[in-house]
Amino acid sequence: MKSNEMLNQVKILLGIEVKLEQMKLENGTVLEADKFEAGNEIFIVTEDERVALPVGEYVLENGEVVVIEEEGVIKEIKSSESEEAPEVEVEVEAKEEEVSYATKEELAEVKSMIEEIKAMLEPKKEEELSEVVNELPSEVLQELSKPAVEPINTNAQLGRMEVKFNISSKRTQSTLDRVMGKLNKL
Repeated sequence: MKSNEMLNQVKILLGIEVKLEQMKLENGTVLEADKFEAGNEIFIVTEDERVALPVGEYVLENGEVVVIEEEGVIKEIKSSESEEAPEVEVEVEAKEEEVSYATKEELAEVKSMIEEIKAMLEPKKEEELSEVVNELPSEVLQELSKPAVEPINTNAQLGRMEVKFNISSKRTQSTLDRVMGKLNKL
């Protein structure tokens, strides 16, 4: 709680009358403050309570602008005349830019340059790999040519096994048992 608020509450408790100034915004919202000066607290008056004015700039009915940088505290009050900046007219000259398109010959030249660059890069990789492979002993080459793991047989030889269970086969069958039996045969 701010010192001004505490002082006002003490004055109310002691029965000393506290008068606050009220002003309206352009849209009709009522604002209340001890004095409308920089550094004083400012609130929005509602039917039930007082709410601290949020950060921003607010235009009063008389045309002045209230600047709030900290919630509920007036930073400054300035007249609307100082708010308006002089308008500066700027002349923009439209320049026509020449749009030039590439010719077929230029595109062919660029394409051939790209192909040359690709050709320069690819053989170096192949040559380096072949040199490394040639330097390896034959034992290592044979080991590298073998598969790392034996292949898994996905065609299992187990086949389809049918298992029949007769649970309580001697009991009398109910209607449900007969229906299920017929469905299983299908």
